[in-house]
Amino acid sequence: MADVIITEFMDKAAVESVCARFETIYDPGLVDDPAQLMELLPEARALIVRNRTQVRGEVLAAARRLECVGRLGVGLDNIDVEACKARGVAVYPATGANDLSVAEYVMTAALALLRGAYSSSAAVADGAWPRQSLIGREASGKVMGLVGYGAIAREVAGRARAFGMEVIAFDPFLPEGDARWAGAKSVTLEGLLQLADVVSLHVPLTDKTRHIINAGTIARMKDDAILINAARGGVVDEAALADALNERRLGGTALDVFEVEPLTADAGERFKDLDNVILTPHIAGVTQESNVRVSSLIADTVIRHLDGKA
Repeated sequence: MADVIITEFMDKAAVESVCARFETIYDPGLVDDPAQLMELLPEARALIVRNRTQVRGEVLAAARRLECVGRLGVGLDNIDVEACKARGVAVYPATGANDLSVAEYVMTAALALLRGAYSSSAAVADGAWPRQSLIGREASGKVMGLVGYGAIAREVAGRARAFGMEVIAFDPFLPEGDARWAGAKSVTLEGLLQLADVVSLHVPLTDKTRHIINAGTIARMKDDAILINAARGGVVDEAALADALNERRLGGTALDVFEVEPLTADAGERFKDLDNVILTPHIAGVTQESNVRVSSLIADTVIRHLDGKA
């Protein structure tokens, strides 16, 4: 049986480096085949996952020899970290390895939604020439509001400033006077929602952050504000957001994450006919380059752990 089980996609070179050291099963289909996964778990010493494999409950119970979990990404809400800690199972996120990818996604979405001109190809090709209806806005002079001011948010801040945006942020866990505030003004959440032209979310999903964006907080935002969520789906009340977009109480949204993933057709129906929406399948942090970085980091970390060098 395998020492290492990899349940979701991983860069080929990184998989090969793990296989060269330990008996490994690499099967990205295991995330959708829980019965097969449960059969393989009892002998596994390491489990490598992305965001869909739920490492909790019966999965942890079945993995009797488990020593570590490698997370190909940074969010840990699909992993019962406390249960792992109680078992002495180390959890390794790929901290920092996909920061650039997410930051570029946020800025691209902000620019596209502010300008509002990039979904016109079919109309232009048809000869409609919708020039007047596609006069959008510049990023320069606008306010970028970052909810959470961790490493990814700070990467966004640097890019926003390069486009001439003012940056404000809300982060109750980053002390006033901390050097990491350089380049951003610390504000309350209330103040951020009122001032920001673009609101980008950079918080984990916890009891306190669930639905932090809801009907009440949306009502405090500018009518033409842009909301971007490449953090975790549960931090946004999707029904309230869709209502605001339909009623033109927001300027637009980019959602890379959803309360239930994959997004179902029924849940997606509320966004289907909106022209101010960008929906992507939890891909903000996954580029060709970041996949190599994330995969290499986790492969090396898991190998070091199993070799007793972590």
